[in-house]
Amino acid sequence: MLRGNVIDLAVGVVIGGAFGGIVKSLVDDVIMPPVGLLTGGIDFANLFVTLKDGAKVPGPYATVALAKEAGAITLRYGLFLNTVVNFLIVGTAIYFLVKAISRALPPAPPPPPAATKDCPHCAMPIPVKATRCPHCTAPVTESVPAA
Repeated sequence: MLRGNVIDLAVGVVIGGAFGGIVKSLVDDVIMPPVGLLTGGIDFANLFVTLKDGAKVPGPYATVALAKEAGAITLRYGLFLNTVVNFLIVGTAIYFLVKAISRALPPAPPPPPAATKDCPHCAMPIPVKATRCPHCTAPVTESVPAA
């Protein structure tokens, strides 16, 4: 049983990694270009704020790559926005996948009836059919459900 669960987990990790790559491509190549077009041709990957100019070349910098080459310290909020969109898509997809799987699986069987009950006098567990508690020797006449 445990070996099957480990294999299931390994398959889930591999498929999750591949799914993450697909979603990253979906965000970077399909969703963000039209969003950038709607916002005036902005490339979200190149949205950044220069915190400190580089030692090699002073700013301003046209792209994140140029700022990085110059050794500038940047706050790349555009890449963060891409990552947030990526996360939202992955989260939504996983939510609907888990919901579909839970609908497809049969409902869990009801729990088996309790084999023990608590003694009303000493609160120790005793068999359901017991008429006298083996711990305190008190007669047990009432039916008390197990905890």
